[in-house]
Amino acid sequence: MGSTRRPVLVTRRLPQEALDRIEARCDLTLHDGEGAMPREQLLTAVAGKAGAITLLTDRVDDEFLDAAGPQLKIVANYAVGFDNVDVDACTRHGVLASNTPEVLTETTADTAFALMIAAARRIAEGDRRIRSRAPWTWGPLMMLGQDVHHKTLGIVGFGRIGQALARRARGFAMRVLYHDVYRPPAEFEQELGAEYRDLEDLLRESDFVSLHTNLTPQTRHLINVERLAIMKPTAVLVNTSRGPVIDEEALAQALRQGQIFAAGLDVFEREPDVHPGLLACENAVLIPHLGSATVQTRLAMANLAVDNLFAALEDRRPPTLLNPEVWEQRVPSG
Repeated sequence: MGSTRRPVLVTRRLPQEALDRIEARCDLTLHDGEGAMPREQLLTAVAGKAGAITLLTDRVDDEFLDAAGPQLKIVANYAVGFDNVDVDACTRHGVLASNTPEVLTETTADTAFALMIAAARRIAEGDRRIRSRAPWTWGPLMMLGQDVHHKTLGIVGFGRIGQALARRARGFAMRVLYHDVYRPPAEFEQELGAEYRDLEDLLRESDFVSLHTNLTPQTRHLINVERLAIMKPTAVLVNTSRGPVIDEEALAQALRQGQIFAAGLDVFEREPDVHPGLLACENAVLIPHLGSATVQTRLAMANLAVDNLFAALEDRRPPTLLNPEVWEQRVPSG
Protein backbone atom coordinates (compact mmCIF):
# COMPACT_ATOMS: atom_id res chain seq x y z
CA MET A 1 0.00 0.00 0.00
CA GLY A 2 3.06 2.19 0.05
CA SER A 3 2.91 5.31 2.21
CA THR A 4 -0.74 6.01 1.40
CA ARG A 5 -3.12 5.09 4.18
CA ARG A 6 -6.36 3.89 2.63
CA PRO A 7 -9.70 4.51 4.34
CA VAL A 8 -11.49 1.32 5.42
CA LEU A 9 -14.65 0.51 7.34
CA VAL A 10 -15.05 -2.29 9.89
CA THR A 11 -18.68 -2.70 10.88
CA ARG A 12 -18.15 -4.38 14.28
CA ARG A 13 -15.31 -4.67 16.77
CA LEU A 14 -12.97 -7.55 15.88
CA PRO A 15 -10.28 -9.18 18.06
CA GLN A 16 -7.77 -6.46 18.90
CA GLU A 17 -4.85 -8.10 17.09
CA ALA A 18 -6.71 -7.80 13.79
CA LEU A 19 -7.73 -4.19 14.45
CA ASP A 20 -4.11 -3.34 15.30
CA ARG A 21 -3.04 -4.74 11.93
CA ILE A 22 -5.55 -2.53 10.14
CA GLU A 23 -4.76 0.61 12.13
CA ALA A 24 -1.05 0.21 11.41
CA ARG A 25 -1.67 0.54 7.67
CA CYS A 26 -5.07 2.13 7.08
CA ASP A 27 -7.34 4.93 8.26
CA LEU A 28 -9.90 2.90 10.18
CA THR A 29 -13.55 3.74 10.73
CA LEU A 30 -14.91 1.29 13.30
CA HIS A 31 -18.47 0.77 14.49
CA ASP A 32 -17.94 0.08 18.16
CA GLY A 33 -21.54 -0.58 19.17
CA GLU A 34 -22.85 -3.86 20.54
CA GLY A 35 -25.34 -4.45 17.76
CA ALA A 36 -25.34 -4.16 14.00
CA MET A 37 -24.77 -0.78 12.40
CA PRO A 38 -28.08 0.95 11.66
CA ARG A 39 -28.64 0.93 7.91
CA GLU A 40 -28.46 4.68 7.36
CA GLN A 41 -25.31 4.91 9.46
CA LEU A 42 -23.77 2.05 7.46
CA LEU A 43 -24.52 3.72 4.14
CA THR A 44 -23.00 6.99 5.37
CA ALA A 45 -19.93 5.33 6.89
CA VAL A 46 -19.00 3.31 3.78
CA ALA A 47 -18.93 6.37 1.50
CA GLY A 48 -15.49 6.90 0.02
CA LYS A 49 -13.96 3.80 1.62
CA ALA A 50 -11.42 1.67 -0.26
CA GLY A 51 -12.40 -1.47 1.63
CA ALA A 52 -14.91 -2.78 4.13
CA ILE A 53 -15.01 -5.72 6.53
CA THR A 54 -18.67 -6.66 6.97
CA LEU A 55 -20.65 -9.14 9.07
CA LEU A 56 -23.69 -11.30 8.41
CA THR A 57 -25.88 -8.55 9.83
CA ASP A 58 -24.75 -6.09 7.11
CA ARG A 59 -26.65 -6.24 3.82
CA VAL A 60 -24.25 -5.63 0.95
CA ASP A 61 -26.31 -4.81 -2.14
CA ASP A 62 -26.55 -2.23 -4.91
CA GLU A 63 -27.61 0.45 -2.42
CA PHE A 64 -24.55 -0.26 -0.24
CA LEU A 65 -22.20 -0.33 -3.24
CA ASP A 66 -23.65 2.88 -4.70
CA ALA A 67 -23.22 4.58 -1.33
CA ALA A 68 -19.59 3.43 -1.15
CA GLY A 69 -18.68 4.91 -4.51
CA PRO A 70 -16.07 3.92 -7.08
CA GLN A 71 -13.15 3.84 -4.62
CA LEU A 72 -14.41 0.62 -3.01
CA LYS A 73 -12.18 -2.31 -3.97
CA ILE A 74 -13.30 -5.07 -1.63
CA VAL A 75 -16.00 -6.23 0.73
CA ALA A 76 -14.38 -8.80 3.05
CA ASN A 77 -17.17 -10.67 4.83
CA TYR A 78 -16.31 -11.92 8.32
CA ALA A 79 -18.08 -15.30 8.01
CA VAL A 80 -17.99 -18.43 5.90
CA GLY A 81 -21.59 -17.72 4.87
CA PHE A 82 -22.28 -14.80 2.59
CA ASP A 83 -26.04 -14.73 2.07
CA ASN A 84 -25.89 -11.10 3.26
CA VAL A 85 -23.66 -10.23 0.29
CA ASP A 86 -25.11 -9.86 -3.20
CA VAL A 87 -22.07 -11.25 -4.99
CA ASP A 88 -23.59 -10.53 -8.40
CA ALA A 89 -24.05 -6.89 -7.42
CA CYS A 90 -20.41 -6.73 -6.27
CA THR A 91 -19.36 -8.17 -9.62
CA ARG A 92 -21.42 -5.60 -11.54
CA HIS A 93 -19.77 -2.84 -9.55
CA GLY A 94 -16.30 -4.31 -10.07
CA VAL A 95 -15.89 -4.88 -6.31
CA LEU A 96 -14.09 -7.94 -4.99
CA ALA A 97 -15.98 -10.01 -2.40
CA SER A 98 -14.48 -12.55 0.01
CA ASN A 99 -15.42 -14.71 3.00
CA THR A 100 -13.61 -16.65 5.74
CA PRO A 101 -13.95 -20.39 5.05
CA GLU A 102 -11.91 -23.30 6.46
CA VAL A 103 -10.65 -21.52 9.60
CA LEU A 104 -13.93 -22.19 11.43
CA THR A 105 -14.63 -25.71 10.14
CA GLU A 106 -13.46 -27.74 13.13
CA THR A 107 -14.85 -25.36 15.74
CA THR A 108 -18.31 -25.29 14.14
CA ALA A 109 -18.32 -29.08 13.92
CA ASP A 110 -17.51 -29.17 17.64
CA THR A 111 -20.54 -26.95 18.28
CA ALA A 112 -22.84 -29.17 16.21
CA PHE A 113 -21.71 -32.25 18.11
CA ALA A 114 -22.11 -30.45 21.43
CA LEU A 115 -25.70 -29.55 20.50
CA MET A 116 -26.39 -33.16 19.52
CA ILE A 117 -25.29 -34.42 22.92
CA ALA A 118 -26.90 -31.58 24.89
CA ALA A 119 -30.28 -32.07 23.19
CA ALA A 120 -30.22 -35.87 23.31
CA ARG A 121 -29.17 -36.04 26.98
CA ARG A 122 -31.28 -33.05 28.12
CA ILE A 123 -28.21 -31.23 29.46
CA ALA A 124 -29.58 -27.68 29.27
CA GLU A 125 -32.92 -28.78 30.71
CA GLY A 126 -31.12 -30.42 33.64
CA ASP A 127 -29.04 -27.30 34.21
CA ARG A 128 -32.19 -25.16 34.31
CA ARG A 129 -33.77 -27.57 36.77
CA ILE A 130 -30.83 -27.37 39.17
CA ARG A 131 -30.63 -23.58 38.96
CA SER A 132 -34.37 -23.20 39.60
CA ARG A 133 -33.81 -24.84 43.01
CA ALA A 134 -36.81 -27.07 42.35
CA PRO A 135 -36.66 -30.20 44.54
CA TRP A 136 -35.51 -33.37 42.79
CA THR A 137 -34.59 -36.92 43.68
CA TRP A 138 -32.67 -39.31 41.46
CA GLY A 139 -34.80 -42.09 40.07
CA PRO A 140 -34.65 -44.76 37.34
CA LEU A 141 -37.06 -42.85 35.10
CA MET A 142 -35.86 -39.31 35.75
CA MET A 143 -35.19 -37.13 32.67
CA LEU A 144 -34.47 -39.98 30.28
CA GLY A 145 -32.76 -38.97 27.06
CA GLN A 146 -31.47 -40.71 23.94
CA ASP A 147 -28.13 -42.45 23.38
CA VAL A 148 -25.73 -40.88 20.90
CA HIS A 149 -23.28 -43.74 20.46
CA HIS A 150 -24.07 -46.39 17.84
CA LYS A 151 -26.93 -44.29 16.44
CA THR A 152 -27.48 -43.04 12.87
CA LEU A 153 -26.41 -39.50 12.04
CA GLY A 154 -27.82 -37.82 8.94
CA ILE A 155 -25.78 -34.86 7.65
CA VAL A 156 -27.53 -32.45 5.28
CA GLY A 157 -24.84 -30.55 3.39
CA PHE A 158 -21.61 -32.48 3.10
CA GLY A 159 -19.07 -29.70 2.74
CA ARG A 160 -16.13 -29.02 5.04
CA ILE A 161 -18.16 -28.76 8.25
CA GLY A 162 -20.42 -31.70 7.44
CA GLN A 163 -17.38 -33.85 6.73
CA ALA A 164 -15.72 -32.73 9.97
CA LEU A 165 -18.86 -33.78 11.84
CA ALA A 166 -18.75 -37.18 10.13
CA ARG A 167 -15.20 -37.69 11.42
CA ARG A 168 -16.35 -36.95 14.96
CA ALA A 169 -19.27 -39.35 14.63
CA ARG A 170 -16.90 -42.23 13.95
CA GLY A 171 -15.50 -41.79 17.46
CA PHE A 172 -18.99 -42.52 18.78
CA ALA A 173 -19.41 -45.56 16.50
CA MET A 174 -22.24 -43.82 14.66
CA ARG A 175 -23.52 -44.80 11.25
CA VAL A 176 -23.29 -41.75 8.96
CA LEU A 177 -25.69 -40.85 6.17
CA TYR A 178 -25.44 -37.70 4.11
CA HIS A 179 -27.35 -35.68 1.54
CA ASP A 180 -25.86 -33.06 -0.76
CA VAL A 181 -26.43 -31.74 -4.27
CA TYR A 182 -22.85 -32.79 -5.08
CA ARG A 183 -21.64 -36.29 -4.27
CA PRO A 184 -17.96 -36.86 -3.52
CA PRO A 185 -16.09 -39.78 -5.13
CA ALA A 186 -16.84 -43.27 -3.80
CA GLU A 187 -13.41 -43.57 -2.17
CA PHE A 188 -14.12 -40.36 -0.25
CA GLU A 189 -17.39 -41.81 1.05
CA GLN A 190 -15.49 -44.92 2.14
CA GLU A 191 -12.83 -42.88 3.92
CA LEU A 192 -15.48 -41.05 5.97
CA GLY A 193 -17.73 -44.09 6.32
CA ALA A 194 -20.66 -42.11 4.87
CA GLU A 195 -23.59 -43.35 2.80
CA TYR A 196 -25.56 -41.14 0.41
CA ARG A 197 -29.34 -40.81 0.80
CA ASP A 198 -32.11 -38.75 -0.77
CA LEU A 199 -33.23 -36.13 1.74
CA GLU A 200 -36.50 -37.83 2.65
CA ASP A 201 -34.82 -41.21 3.14
CA LEU A 202 -32.14 -39.59 5.31
CA LEU A 203 -34.80 -37.98 7.49
CA ARG A 204 -36.66 -41.28 7.90
CA GLU A 205 -33.57 -43.31 8.84
CA SER A 206 -31.63 -40.88 11.03
CA ASP A 207 -31.63 -40.66 14.82
CA PHE A 208 -29.82 -37.32 14.54
CA VAL A 209 -30.08 -34.83 11.68
CA SER A 210 -27.50 -32.04 11.47
CA LEU A 211 -27.88 -29.20 8.93
CA HIS A 212 -24.81 -27.78 7.19
CA THR A 213 -26.22 -26.27 4.03
CA ASN A 214 -25.95 -22.78 2.55
CA LEU A 215 -29.01 -20.53 2.60
CA THR A 216 -30.45 -20.26 -0.91
CA PRO A 217 -34.00 -19.89 -2.25
CA GLN A 218 -33.99 -23.70 -2.57
CA THR A 219 -32.93 -24.35 1.04
CA ARG A 220 -35.17 -21.78 2.75
CA HIS A 221 -37.55 -23.82 4.97
CA LEU A 222 -35.88 -27.00 3.76
CA ILE A 223 -37.07 -28.49 7.06
CA ASN A 224 -40.80 -27.84 7.13
CA VAL A 225 -44.02 -29.42 8.39
CA GLU A 226 -43.93 -32.26 5.87
CA ARG A 227 -40.29 -33.18 6.46
CA LEU A 228 -40.52 -32.99 10.22
CA ALA A 229 -43.47 -35.40 10.02
CA ILE A 230 -41.32 -38.14 8.48
CA MET A 231 -38.60 -37.99 11.12
CA LYS A 232 -38.45 -40.48 13.98
CA PRO A 233 -40.22 -39.50 17.22
CA THR A 234 -36.88 -40.18 18.95
CA ALA A 235 -34.90 -38.00 16.51
CA VAL A 236 -32.84 -34.91 17.36
CA LEU A 237 -32.51 -32.03 14.86
CA VAL A 238 -29.44 -29.74 14.98
CA ASN A 239 -28.83 -26.55 13.00
CA THR A 240 -25.53 -24.65 12.91
CA SER A 241 -25.91 -23.44 9.30
CA ARG A 242 -28.50 -20.68 8.70
CA GLY A 243 -31.69 -20.09 10.63
CA PRO A 244 -34.16 -19.84 7.72
CA VAL A 245 -33.27 -23.38 6.62
CA ILE A 246 -35.83 -24.42 9.28
CA ASP A 247 -39.46 -23.29 9.51
CA GLU A 248 -39.31 -22.36 13.21
CA GLU A 249 -43.06 -22.38 13.71
CA ALA A 250 -43.28 -25.90 12.28
CA LEU A 251 -40.36 -27.03 14.45
CA ALA A 252 -41.92 -25.60 17.62
CA GLN A 253 -45.11 -27.50 16.84
CA ALA A 254 -43.22 -30.73 16.16
CA LEU A 255 -41.33 -30.42 19.46
CA ARG A 256 -44.48 -29.58 21.39
CA GLN A 257 -46.42 -32.51 19.93
CA GLY A 258 -43.58 -35.02 20.32
CA GLN A 259 -43.12 -35.56 16.58
CA ILE A 260 -39.37 -35.41 17.26
CA PHE A 261 -37.53 -35.77 20.56
CA ALA A 262 -35.46 -32.59 20.68
CA ALA A 263 -33.62 -29.89 18.75
CA GLY A 264 -30.37 -27.99 19.18
CA LEU A 265 -30.21 -24.61 17.43
CA ASP A 266 -27.35 -22.15 17.07
CA VAL A 267 -29.04 -20.00 14.40
CA PHE A 268 -32.52 -18.59 13.95
CA GLU A 269 -34.89 -17.42 11.24
CA ARG A 270 -35.06 -13.79 12.34
CA GLU A 271 -31.91 -13.51 14.39
CA PRO A 272 -31.62 -12.29 17.11
CA ASP A 273 -35.36 -12.87 17.57
CA VAL A 274 -36.40 -16.45 18.33
CA HIS A 275 -39.87 -17.84 17.70
CA PRO A 276 -41.74 -17.72 21.04
CA GLY A 277 -42.93 -21.28 20.47
CA LEU A 278 -39.32 -22.47 20.58
CA LEU A 279 -38.63 -20.48 23.74
CA ALA A 280 -41.44 -22.39 25.41
CA CYS A 281 -40.05 -25.82 24.46
CA GLU A 282 -38.00 -27.48 27.20
CA ASN A 283 -36.73 -29.93 24.55
CA ALA A 284 -35.06 -27.19 22.51
CA VAL A 285 -31.43 -26.28 23.26
CA LEU A 286 -30.97 -22.69 22.05
CA ILE A 287 -27.62 -20.88 21.89
CA PRO A 288 -26.86 -17.41 20.41
CA HIS A 289 -24.91 -18.15 17.21
CA LEU A 290 -21.85 -19.52 18.99
CA GLY A 291 -20.77 -21.93 16.23
CA SER A 292 -17.35 -20.35 15.69
CA ALA A 293 -17.11 -18.59 19.05
CA THR A 294 -13.72 -19.54 20.40
CA VAL A 295 -10.85 -17.14 21.02
CA GLN A 296 -8.66 -18.93 18.50
CA THR A 297 -11.23 -19.27 15.72
CA ARG A 298 -12.65 -15.75 15.87
CA LEU A 299 -9.11 -14.38 15.68
CA ALA A 300 -8.32 -16.64 12.72
CA MET A 301 -11.47 -15.41 10.96
CA ALA A 302 -10.53 -11.79 11.62
CA ASN A 303 -6.99 -12.28 10.35
CA LEU A 304 -8.26 -13.96 7.19
CA ALA A 305 -10.66 -11.07 6.58
CA VAL A 306 -7.75 -8.64 7.04
CA ASP A 307 -5.59 -10.71 4.68
CA ASN A 308 -8.32 -10.43 2.05
CA LEU A 309 -8.62 -6.69 2.67
CA PHE A 310 -4.89 -6.01 2.41
CA ALA A 311 -4.52 -8.15 -0.71
CA ALA A 312 -7.19 -6.17 -2.57
CA LEU A 313 -5.76 -2.82 -1.45
CA GLU A 314 -2.32 -3.92 -2.66
CA ASP A 315 -3.64 -5.20 -6.00
CA ARG A 316 -3.07 -8.83 -5.06
CA ARG A 317 -5.66 -11.57 -5.39
CA PRO A 318 -7.50 -12.08 -2.07
CA PRO A 319 -6.96 -15.63 -0.76
CA THR A 320 -10.65 -16.54 -0.41
CA LEU A 321 -12.26 -14.67 -3.28
CA LEU A 322 -15.94 -15.20 -4.11
CA ASN A 323 -16.04 -13.49 -7.52
CA PRO A 324 -12.77 -14.31 -9.31
CA GLU A 325 -14.15 -12.89 -12.56
CA VAL A 326 -13.68 -9.38 -11.14
CA TRP A 327 -10.04 -10.14 -10.42
CA GLU A 328 -9.51 -11.64 -13.87
CA GLN A 329 -10.85 -8.48 -15.48
CA ARG A 330 -8.26 -6.45 -13.58
CA VAL A 331 -5.26 -8.62 -14.43
CA PRO A 332 -3.82 -8.04 -17.92
CA SER A 333 -3.63 -11.23 -19.99
CA GLY A 334 -0.20 -12.49 -20.96
